[in-house]
Amino acid sequence: MTAIIEVTDLVKHFTPNKKDSVKAVDGVSFTIEQGTCFGLLGPNGAGKTTTVEMLEGIVAPTSGSILYKGEPIGERFRHDAGIMFQNTALQDYMTVSEALNMFGSFYTKTVPAKILIDQCALHEFLDRDARKLSGGQKQRLLLAIALVNDPEVIFLDEPTTGLDPQARRNFWQLVDDIKARGKTVVLTTHYMEEAKLLCDELVFMDHGKIIAAGSPHKLLSTSFNDVLLELPAESVPASLPALNIHTLNHGKSRAEFKTTDLNLTVKHLIDHGVSLAGMEVRSRSLEDLFIELTGQELRS
Repeated sequence: MTAIIEVTDLVKHFTPNKKDSVKAVDGVSFTIEQGTCFGLLGPNGAGKTTTVEMLEGIVAPTSGSILYKGEPIGERFRHDAGIMFQNTALQDYMTVSEALNMFGSFYTKTVPAKILIDQCALHEFLDRDARKLSGGQKQRLLLAIALVNDPEVIFLDEPTTGLDPQARRNFWQLVDDIKARGKTVVLTTHYMEEAKLLCDELVFMDHGKIIAAGSPHKLLSTSFNDVLLELPAESVPASLPALNIHTLNHGKSRAEFKTTDLNLTVKHLIDHGVSLAGMEVRSRSLEDLFIELTGQELRS
């Protein structure tokens, strides 16, 4: 595949006062392939927002380079990029139709409004005041605005924050449709299921550095060879003999086993009279990976 964005040794320092300097991004390098969804994950303060803002051309790097189609970010990139910010304030009393027309007027090359309306399912509320849209409806409008110039690369910053599960899944389908048209998506999110379903490549950041990178499948398969088995804590006696290959953690309501041999663990539990009622078995997740790498939960 062809790299659409190449990032090399990217560094960003902030100087809040004359004495202090904060290194928000500390020498990160990666490439984003054309037609893929590239995800940036990390807690607040990890450096991912600053990294994305440099990719978008909003913040200038202290050092390092960002190339778009082999060239420094410039006029070509600005015409080819679409950005959906996490929070976008629209003009009061502006309808959905008026918002699409206004943003379309900013570009010489645009997607016909009818196509955007169809793609983002805006038909039912075109004449509605944008302030009166539901969360899911507003996100679909903001996505349409990000697509108004027919961009080659679309930046989505926490696009489904605050949406209910159905609205979130509907939005995921829209992103899949964008990818199917050969567009490149750069996504920041705190939803691990979202990252796993949408992203072809992921970068985990913490303290301004990349701590892991790869496809969701590769990251999980190379990091874990076990599964998690959970039972109600009251079902598991504290005197239960532990197997060397298992780690047993007692939470307030659940007991958790990490096991590389599920059959052996289940046999061990049955042999010691433990009821399997309420048992849950799950594969390792991206959330598990982040905790494994950083010792903290991925928080917003």
